[in-house]
Amino acid sequence: MTVQVSPEVNTPISQAAALRAEFLQHLRQLAQAIPSRIASLEPLRNRALGQLQEQEFPTNRDEEWRFNDLSALLSLKLTTAETNPVVQLDDLEAFFMPETASRRLVFVNGVYSESLSALGDLPSGVTVANLAGLDAAWTERLQPYLAQQPNAEELFTTLNTAGLSDVAVVFVPKNVEAAEPIRLLFVSTAADPPTFSQPRVLVIAEANSSITLLEDYLAIADGADDSYFVNPVTEIWLGDNASVNHTRLQRDSRTAVHIGKTAVSLKRSARYTCNALSLGAALSRHHLEVHPTGDQAEVTLNGLTVATGDQESDLHSAIALRQPHCTTRQLQKNIVGDRAHVIFNGKVFVPQAAQLTDAGQLNRNLLLSSKARIDTKPQLEIVADNVKCTHGATVSQLEADEVFYLQSRGIDAASAQQLLIYAFAYEILEKIPIASLRESLASSPLFCPNS
Repeated sequence: MTVQVSPEVNTPISQAAALRAEFLQHLRQLAQAIPSRIASLEPLRNRALGQLQEQEFPTNRDEEWRFNDLSALLSLKLTTAETNPVVQLDDLEAFFMPETASRRLVFVNGVYSESLSALGDLPSGVTVANLAGLDAAWTERLQPYLAQQPNAEELFTTLNTAGLSDVAVVFVPKNVEAAEPIRLLFVSTAADPPTFSQPRVLVIAEANSSITLLEDYLAIADGADDSYFVNPVTEIWLGDNASVNHTRLQRDSRTAVHIGKTAVSLKRSARYTCNALSLGAALSRHHLEVHPTGDQAEVTLNGLTVATGDQESDLHSAIALRQPHCTTRQLQKNIVGDRAHVIFNGKVFVPQAAQLTDAGQLNRNLLLSSKARIDTKPQLEIVADNVKCTHGATVSQLEADEVFYLQSRGIDAASAQQLLIYAFAYEILEKIPIASLRESLASSPLFCPNS
């Protein structure tokens, strides 16, 4: 019997697959082209480059990506960022915060900027620096932590490691309290063609230490041609009884793509709080993974996403418990207007070993238009039989009765709606530990359009 094999038909599906494969190969080449500033990390980069060769670009057939439209990323013709981008201190004046004026580490398009950084007011023993600027002993000291969090093989995390050039390092030694906030500022600039940058952050809080940290992503201009792709990875390690209060603020250009990863490991009685705000980018996605490895750990995740226009914003969170007596609380709020699309997928894993867990998860969504979309999927996977776990999700619109009530008190309809939107967001905004940032966000056009 003779079997004749027909040539492959060039269908739209095969064209899309070819486009994804071509784009992923382009990303591999860009990552490999990023110059390494730390020679001892070359084996780590090479291992990640090898892993990239075996991976495929995600599609809607992948469960974790089924709600995402990645066309905004696939359409970008990217190049690596300039080695020495021209950014002046005056360009950042609008983003000044007095609380972090002398405790900030600044990267521009993924490249450390000594002239924009200010590190003159740190507690004794606390190190905040770029790894390439530290001596070789530091690189050896940090290697047991760098790229050692679980799930480091995920595509975009591997991509970041494959192009590892420098690392923003925050190290707090035992029994040291860094009460004043430290700011890690990642600035992106417009370029033609659009830039590709991959910031990397490593935070180590040793036993009985504490720190307040602001991780801030922004563009110095927000115009029609401010497209770029930023792919950051942050790894945070907490020792016994350590405390980290972490605010992550994503306010990139409205035409940018931001795909980020935060991975956190907690030992016994450690306390981690994350206030994650997603406000910018045409397409944004944040993987937030927390791994308590010691008992009596406490995890608090507060999130606020504001999406308007054609924005798409996605939060994928996972808390993987391994020990008993842990407490977790998650509150994610989303405000979605116009034709925007927001995705929330929050997971809490409670295996047999995690007895006496107390976990709560809530996703609340406010839709401001009939074309706004929200896909929400709170999840609890429980094997342990002696736990207290709850989860839930709500989707609502502005109540006409509430708007009318405010109008009856002399407030016009538009202002009444903005007051209700601000009240919805305030529960998250008030948790930000930096007063000037809270005030700046509260008075921004997101909540006060006439400001």
